[in-house]
Formats: sequence, structure tokens, C-alpha cells
Amino acid sequence: MSLPLLLLASGIILFLAYKFYGGFVYKKFGINDEKPAPSHEFNDGVDYEPSKPIVVLGHHFASIAGAGPIVGPIIAVTFGWIPAVIWILVGGIFFGAVHDLGSMAASLKTEGKSIGVIIRNQIGPKGKQLFIIFSFSTLILVIGVFADIIAKTFVSNPGVASASISFIFLAIVFGRFSKIVGSRKIAFIILSVIGVILMYFFVFVGIQFPIVLDYKVWILALLGYAFIASVTPVSLLLQPRDYLNSFLLYGMIIAAVLGIFIANPEVKMTNEIVASSESLGYIFPVLFITIACGAISGFHSLVASGTTSKQLDKASDAKLVGFGGMLIESFLAIISVCAVVVLERGDYFDRLTGEGPVALFSTGLGGMISSLGIQEEFAVAFVALTVSAFALTTLDTCTRLARFTLQEYFEDLPQPAAKKIATNRYLSTSIVVLLSILLLVSGEFTTLWPIFGSANQLLAALALLTIAVWMIREKVNAWFVTIPMFFMFTVTLASLGLFAWKNFQDEVYVLSLLAAALFVLAISLMILATKSLKSEIKEPAKAL
Repeated sequence: MSLPLLLLASGIILFLAYKFYGGFVYKKFGINDEKPAPSHEFNDGVDYEPSKPIVVLGHHFASIAGAGPIVGPIIAVTFGWIPAVIWILVGGIFFGAVHDLGSMAASLKTEGKSIGVIIRNQIGPKGKQLFIIFSFSTLILVIGVFADIIAKTFVSNPGVASASISFIFLAIVFGRFSKIVGSRKIAFIILSVIGVILMYFFVFVGIQFPIVLDYKVWILALLGYAFIASVTPVSLLLQPRDYLNSFLLYGMIIAAVLGIFIANPEVKMTNEIVASSESLGYIFPVLFITIACGAISGFHSLVASGTTSKQLDKASDAKLVGFGGMLIESFLAIISVCAVVVLERGDYFDRLTGEGPVALFSTGLGGMISSLGIQEEFAVAFVALTVSAFALTTLDTCTRLARFTLQEYFEDLPQPAAKKIATNRYLSTSIVVLLSILLLVSGEFTTLWPIFGSANQLLAALALLTIAVWMIREKVNAWFVTIPMFFMFTVTLASLGLFAWKNFQDEVYVLSLLAAALFVLAISLMILATKSLKSEIKEPAKAL
């Protein structure tokens, strides 16, 4: 198969899925505009703030994408590119998009609260506590890992650092002018065009004027930035930066599509399907854990219910942002596969081991983009910068989500004074940043990273479980949620079991116990959900 044909077929499948299956799922979730969205009802100018659909899509897409739909698919090609493409398309349409839109829909009907609060309403307080502890721990891990990745990228490529910093200041200015423009569509379009032009100009300027700092200095600067992004109004920094950054990724996707069609590179990788890999394990369940973003990712449920639902101007915008945003990410994952199938299998393994997936993606895609007449060195740098920009988005979004999670954990405290202190956004963010620094100093994230894939997919299974319980209680046939839920639990539990056993045999008892603990957590929440549904016979469910 030629790459242009693969890309075209994937694009058509995803578009038709959005139009038809997306409409079906949207109606099943009962989303409508009869009531004002939480952004209007609880507008506080900090977290709850109604915004234009295109702006929210930019923020949401930038938050969920990160480096996930690039790294995962490229690594998963180890099992063969055909299984990777099939899982991206099937997973993205029938698993990920349902998961993301469902999380958003449930949050919209729960005052814009996160999955943790929805679990409390549908499964009980114990379920909420277990889920929040797990999701908070996962978010701290992500913050530490991405801070490390970005700091190392800035040290090795100072031009990327200076361009990223200039984006932050541009976003603040853009955000202020957006406030002035308000709802005037033509003025906002003109402002957006100017902002995007300046953003691409800063890409060129950043590469010409690099900023060189030490790794530790970058770590402190990045976490300091994450603190500020977490506590300031979402419309001041986070939202405009993500909106502008989304055009960086849109530009890369468009350039990649045009480059692939013009270059029409030969697919050198064979159609071989590998059942097991010495470094990764068996294709089942590892393939479905490795490709998370791009197919289905539990992290998305935290974004959809944690920040995005608080910004939707109308509930009906959820289809575009939730279902549509996920399918755009699936298309990016297909492009990631295209970037490496032009290599011989042996060359792919050598370069994956030596350069890493991000560098492999940048050089592969940059070479195709250069067919547009762009200097290859600049094209490669542009791709690398785009990936780094979205890694930075993941960092600040995770910090904000961890702050929300910590606040929601203590919001049920009976003492008003204690509750006010515990839910203070400055205190909560300080705790998040401090724990992230301790994690980086200890270096524990380097040993915990291999289990992150399983933990992330467990989040997805738990989110689907919560959505399924909600729909069953609403007397809605939830088969399109329960089928993905059971599959993700099967994949996750199998992966955790194998991981626990392997590390036990290797005498890595910490990781073995951690995997076992996650296994028990999943089973516990499933039991709590079953009990809550049985109690429905005796006592009506608490309404969303």
C-alpha cells in the first residue's frame, strides 16, 4: 500500500465515523442545550469561563495530544505497522472518541466536575477516594516525566527553548486582545491570523537566537511556569497558548499530508506481524497499552472532565471538541506510523534504539515535508519544536488537573475552615509542584515509567466504568460503552498481571507490588460499581 492511499483512506474513515457514529453517540449521551453550560452557571473567571468552540477545541486537542500519539504508535510498529493502524482506527472511533465524549457529557451534567466526583455520585465516596488517589499519583508522575523530557530537549536544542518561551508571551498578549475583541467574529479571525503568523515567525527567530541554560535551572523554570499556568485565569495563559499551539500542530499535519502526497515515498517496511517482542512482550496485551493516545487514553478523561467541560459555551459543542478532537489525534497517530514505515525493519529498530521515537518521527516526517521546497534541516527542527510545544502543554495541563483533583478530594470536609484551606488553589498547586520536584530529585520516575502505560489505560477502563454506571442508571442501553469497558479491563488486568509476575521473577519487588496494587484497585472499583447498581433496586440513584 502507498502512503498517500493509507493516509487518504484513514482520513475518509475518520471523517465518516465523526459524521455518523459520532452523531449516534452524541444522541445516546443525551447532550442538549436546554440548560446553560457549567461555564455560564459557575463562571468565576478562573476555571469556569465560556469560550468559542474553535478555542476550546484548540485547548482540548493541545492538552490531550502531547507527544503521546507520536511516541506510542512509533514504538508499537515493533509488532508490525498493520496491527498498529488497525488499532488506531478501531480504537480511536469505537473506544477513544466514546470515552472522551462520555467523560465530557457526564461532567457537563455534574457542574463541570471531574470523573472523581462523578464516581462519588454514581459509585460512592470510597470509589471517589480510590480513583482520586490513583489519578493524582498518575498526574504527578506525568508532570515529573514531561518536565524531565522538556528540560532535556531545551538543553540539547536551545532554539526550541527560546521559541517556546516566546510563545508564552505571545499567548498572554493574544489572550488580552481576545478579551477586547469579545464576540466579534471578524475581529477574532483577524486577531487569530495575526497571532498564528507571529507564532510561526517566532519559530524562525527562536532557532536563530537560542537560550542556553542548565538542566536544573530549566526544571525549576518549567515547574514555576506550570505553577503560574495552574493558578491564573484559564483565558489569560493556558487557553490562548493552547489555541495558538494547536495551529502549530494543524500546520504540521497539513505539511505532513502534502509532503507525503508529493514525495510519495516507498513503504519499505514489510507487512510482517510480530506476535512477541523481546523488549516489549506479547502483542496482546502490549499493543493496546503502547498505543494509548491515538486510540484511547485515560488521561483524556481527566482533561475532558477536568478543564474542557468548564469552558464549553454550549453543551452541544462537546461533539466537535470531544469526539472530533479524539479523531484528529487518531489521524496524527496514523501520520506517526507513516513517518517510520519508509524504513527497512532493521533500520527502524536501530534508529529507534539509538535516536528514540521523537527524533525518529522528526527526521522521518521532516524529510517528507522538505519535498515542499522547505530546507530539510528547518523542516526537522519545525517538527521537533511542534512536539516539544505540545509536551509543554501536557505539563501545564497536568499541573492544573492535579490541582483540581487535590481540591476535589478535600471538598467533602465537614469543617468549613479546613475545607477552605485544603481547597485553596495556591496551596494545592504548591503541593503538586513540590511533589513533582521531589519525584525528579529522587529519580523514581525512571523506574516507574514502564508501568505508566498500564496505569493510563486503567484510567480509561475506570472512566468507561463510571460512564456505563451512569447510563445504566439513566435506563439507557450502554452497549457501546460496556463493550470497550470490558475490553480495556481485560487488556489492563492482563498487562498488570504479566508486569507484576515478570518484575517479581526479576526481583524488582517495588514495581511488582505497584502493579499488583493497581490490579486490586481496578477489581475493587468494579465490585463497588456492581454493589451500587444492585442497591438501585432498593434506593434510587443520586441524580447527576
